[in-house]
Amino acid sequence: MNAAEFRRRGKEMVDFVADYLENLEQRPVYPDVKPGYLQSLIPTEAPLEPENYEEIMKDVERVIMPGITHWHSPYFYAYFPAASSYPAMLADLLCGAIGCIGFSWAASPACTELETVMLDWLAKMLQLPASFIAGTHGQGGGVIQGSASEATLMSLLAARCKAVRRILSIKPEMSEPEILNKLVAYTSEQSHSSVERAGLIGGVMMKKVPTDSTYAVTGDMLKKIVEKDKEAGLIPFYFCATLGTTASCAFDHISELGLICNEENMWMHVDAAYAGSAFICPEFRPLLNGVEFADSFNLNPHKWLLINFDCSAMWVKKRHDMIGAFKVEPLYLRHENQESGLVTDYRHWQIPLGRRFRSLKMWFVFRMYGLQGLQAHIRKQVALAKEFESLVQADKRFEICADVIMGLVCFRLKGSNELNQNLLKKITKSREIHLVPCHLSGRFVLRFAICSRTTESRHIRKAWRHITQLTFELLKNPIQ
Repeated sequence: MNAAEFRRRGKEMVDFVADYLENLEQRPVYPDVKPGYLQSLIPTEAPLEPENYEEIMKDVERVIMPGITHWHSPYFYAYFPAASSYPAMLADLLCGAIGCIGFSWAASPACTELETVMLDWLAKMLQLPASFIAGTHGQGGGVIQGSASEATLMSLLAARCKAVRRILSIKPEMSEPEILNKLVAYTSEQSHSSVERAGLIGGVMMKKVPTDSTYAVTGDMLKKIVEKDKEAGLIPFYFCATLGTTASCAFDHISELGLICNEENMWMHVDAAYAGSAFICPEFRPLLNGVEFADSFNLNPHKWLLINFDCSAMWVKKRHDMIGAFKVEPLYLRHENQESGLVTDYRHWQIPLGRRFRSLKMWFVFRMYGLQGLQAHIRKQVALAKEFESLVQADKRFEICADVIMGLVCFRLKGSNELNQNLLKKITKSREIHLVPCHLSGRFVLRFAICSRTTESRHIRKAWRHITQLTFELLKNPIQ
């Protein structure tokens, strides 16, 4: 494909994408295929001779679309949002065209410097403490990770390194393996599975802290388990708090938890992957109070800030804690400006060496929407969740299972777990809307998350009519 054909095909692709998104609600949101469906639709080996573009695009509809779960359909209410917007898509196109691998400042100065500034922009939107902002006299700064899972793992590994060094300075007679064997990390029993996985990857003991009736961890709960572990000779070193849990969007009490972590020399990481974006709205910002005690903080603009995947924003209070844990300097990666103190080499802040020019997406979206536009998007989705909550509350067959604070509604039919499992099976089989479940207090609960940028009140009400119709069929024929 030469430049001339690229121009033509590129315009065609933009039209294809625009048509796809504009007509998305006409497609079944959930695919009707069986595992292995695709293998029978394409050859078993790559072609020897080049194929033409028209045939490839025909196969997109024939092969790919039947197996797509349409995350941006207004009838997609599963998981949490996967953000998307036209400015972000255009920025990603430019990112792909530039194609730089920004592992160091010298590898592409704009790639590094724009990222630093964009993380500062977002930090100021969130009113983060100045210690997290790179463009201040503080020691912190922000970085784009691929996901909140990576941010959690990086914070845990940095905390582990910091704890080992601190203990060795106090007790030089201890060996590093001996220290590692005594380290213990903590997280909520409601935290995302990636936190537990970070413990497995990091090779440290991870304990789950019980939650209160709102599914949040309080200071008293953490303090009890920490004191018990210290008496047993263990070394508490890390706590991952959650603001907006995956199951119910609960908020740990980070003001209380942060004080305990600071007293105990424990690294506190705050995972606000979904809910964190809402803190740009003044009415939700109080939920972030206590972040001043944190060592690191993360949210996913690719969930709720109209920036498509992947773009996970992470800030650290002391960047040398991160850099010092992972710094490796082969000759071929060095450059003459690295010791100037004026540049950042993000390869020291992440697991992979390579990185894309992801800050372009932030720059395009922040400029084309503005803070007010982003706030309006979040407020609209919260209002839609509240509307759905009111529909559930008006039907005495159903119950709300957790406080509706943001864009997630947890609800269920009054009755057995089996009854609710059967309702979800009917919903999934219908392919008209898509939900996923969770467990809360031993109960099987349906999650209804406002996800698509294009979701409107009419979609919410149609989804509820569909749920109530399937409920009528289920209760009429409960054995089926």
